[in-house]
Amino acid sequence: MPSSAAPLHDPCPPSAVSHGAGLIGLVGLIGWVLLARHYAWNGPNAALVCCIATGLPMVLWSLLVDKVHLRPSTGLDWTHPRAVKDVIDASMIKLTGLWMTWAGIAAIYAVARWYWMGNYQFSMNVFIYASPFLFFLSIPYVIWIDRYLKDPHDGAWHFGAMISGQPGWEREAIFHHLRAWAVKGFFLAFMLSIVPGGYADIVNANVAEIVTNPVWIANWLIIAMFLVDVQFATVGYALTLKPLDSHIRTANPYMAGWAAALICYPPFIMMGDNGPLNYHVNTADWAYWFEGNTPLLIVWGAWLVLLTGIYAWATVAFGIRFSNLTHRGILTHGPYRWTKHPAYLSKNAYWWFATMPFLVTSGTWQDGVRNAALLAAVSGVYYWRARTEERHLMADPDYAAYAAWMDRHGPVPRLIAMITGRRVKPEAMPAPAE
Repeated sequence: MPSSAAPLHDPCPPSAVSHGAGLIGLVGLIGWVLLARHYAWNGPNAALVCCIATGLPMVLWSLLVDKVHLRPSTGLDWTHPRAVKDVIDASMIKLTGLWMTWAGIAAIYAVARWYWMGNYQFSMNVFIYASPFLFFLSIPYVIWIDRYLKDPHDGAWHFGAMISGQPGWEREAIFHHLRAWAVKGFFLAFMLSIVPGGYADIVNANVAEIVTNPVWIANWLIIAMFLVDVQFATVGYALTLKPLDSHIRTANPYMAGWAAALICYPPFIMMGDNGPLNYHVNTADWAYWFEGNTPLLIVWGAWLVLLTGIYAWATVAFGIRFSNLTHRGILTHGPYRWTKHPAYLSKNAYWWFATMPFLVTSGTWQDGVRNAALLAAVSGVYYWRARTEERHLMADPDYAAYAAWMDRHGPVPRLIAMITGRRVKPEAMPAPAE
């Protein structure tokens, strides 16, 4: 019989991604940046190669070390491949659905004027160049993957069946398919548009000059953290593949989730210069207010670097699976052992400490109050995003188990529970180990 003092055995649920996957991608990214700095490879095409240098090691690690292709969640059975003649009809229907989906996304790109302005022009050029390769490569890929899929009738098949007038299609499967591709089409274009900028800033930086000023050091490291985030996120949106177990299980089906996310990104962004939640009016940054106080500049800059480092770490932890509004496997490692939303928490903390919206150059307290209230509203938007994401993911028992474990053991949830007086439900507590 166990004693009453026996320790509780309550391990954290396993993570869908290993530590190694993200770390090896980070090694690839750093290696390419060092080469690029040496050879002055600072253009947009070199920035795309940096994505490959980041993603390829993670793909190899996932297949060779984590062996993700063997997981049941892929829906693949490698031991009993079907003959091509047995899948070709279904594959053609699926290709019809896939190509029509791409055509719809292309039509939206063509009509939406903002996709042909500013940084988005680079994304469109990439898509135009890649489209014929994607079209022709999709044929052997779909036929090949259908030979191993336990159920080849996925969302693309259902959409293709509806378009071609075939029986057996289901509306919910089509909605899932369209939501997943809406996420990919919207966010991949955005991520590609910002890939070259931060990359060039890091590659072109004069480090010998930067190290002479603590503010420059902090800002350069902050840009580096955002470069890591952008590179990993871009790879994540590109690699939604079942053999890598990185496919989209579900896209958020709730309108509130989409609204909360989309208002944080162009062209719908509400926090921009002319947006209703612009909290930058008559503000200056942290370096302005602490100018001349070198010790405080060093401490404050280090704190901001730490916050952006946590933000980047939260993206690195996804490996090849990062994307908004989707379920692609539950993460329980790295910063996700501390809080369910490390990126949102660190990003919002960074904005408050970097901007200090209550301090303004206009000298009027009204501007400071307005800015602080608006940044509080922005933080509220991210709380809204977090809640809608949890609502979506709670449909998966794996996430429900993780959320319950975090309530019991996560430092941030426990701190919030202590502050608010909320208690963990008794039924969520584990039984003593036998």
